[in-house]
Amino acid sequence: MEDVVEKIWMTPTALQRLQDELAELTRGGAQSSARARELRGLVEHAEVASKPDDGRVEPGMQVSVRFESTGREATFLLGSRALAGLDPTVEVDVYSADSPLGRALVGNTVGSTVTFTPPAGRQRVTVLAAVPFA
Repeated sequence: MEDVVEKIWMTPTALQRLQDELAELTRGGAQSSARARELRGLVEHAEVASKPDDGRVEPGMQVSVRFESTGREATFLLGSRALAGLDPTVEVDVYSADSPLGRALVGNTVGSTVTFTPPAGRQRVTVLAAVPFA
């Protein structure tokens, strides 16, 4: 049975920064360090291609939701905060796909209403938009 390796979405700028850091570690003789192994794993599993504009929520999408209890709307990038932080052009909030909200949203589409439980208590949100992050 083959291991399924999940891709890690990141911007091209984030990937370039990871590759540059890995090259620097390798030049400095630290190619077998824990950080170099971590960077190699990130680079090997990087997904930088644009997501399809199909309204499906997944990492790499800019998502807008409405919190049903307050009517407040929020727009954010679904992805890794650490990786998005490597790209200065990312100027929106970043929510992890592993966060309570992210887990509830992944795989849903525009118009879906989902329930999730953050530390503040159970909430419902409706997906208003999900477009590829540009």
